Amino acid sequence: MEERLQKLLSAAGICSRRRAEEYILAGRVTVNGRQAQLGDRADPVRDCVEVDGVPLSAPGGHTYIMLNKPRGYVTTLSDEKGRKTVAQLVTDCSARVWPVGRLDMDSEGLLLLTDDGELTHRLTHPSHEVEKEYRVWVRGDVDQALPVLSASVWSDGEELTADQVERTGPQTLTVVIHQGKNRQVRRMCAAAGLKVERLQRVREGEVRLGGLKLGKWRPLSVMELAALQD
Repeated sequence: MEERLQKLLSAAGICSRRRAEEYILAGRVTVNGRQAQLGDRADPVRDCVEVDGVPLSAPGGHTYIMLNKPRGYVTTLSDEKGRKTVAQLVTDCSARVWPVGRLDMDSEGLLLLTDDGELTHRLTHPSHEVEKEYRVWVRGDVDQALPVLSASVWSDGEELTADQVERTGPQTLTVVIHQGKNRQVRRMCAAAGLKVERLQRVREGEVRLGGLKLGKWRPLSVMELAALQD
């Protein structure tokens, strides 16, 4: 997906968007070897964007990766009970990264990991209301549960609310939340009389899991990182 060059340079930690305009006007930015112009756009996955002949890199030297977490792994760097951890799945990423938020042991799907504390705070603090989308396979009366899930439910003294609940199959749902309460989707389904058979996170903010294989990881693109930082 193409983005304005100013946004790409800012996301890569090169300079502010205003300063990026100055770099472009000064002829310091190229796209696929061609001198860039104001208003140009580029796809960081497809195009080679360089500043002073140096390709864009992650901001501040930080590492940002996406993992397709399998079930059976806890979202911690170590576990006193000896359970498998997500850290074991990313040992070859050449950095000590930590999970951004939680994804319980029985759930799977998109998990972001980084060594950037500022971005971690931005994605996990409730005030930023970052959306998370889940695909949920359930057992129970979905017709009866839908009106309950579409309204606020109470669980253990907490009010839990979904931004969107959509039926996508006879026993499957898509649920979008931003609260980020512990095991929120499972607790909401239980309150509505449903048993969760499988839970997969497929999106966080504007970043989607896509076709990443289970148990594998990949670096975030500059475009994906820019979307998380906006």
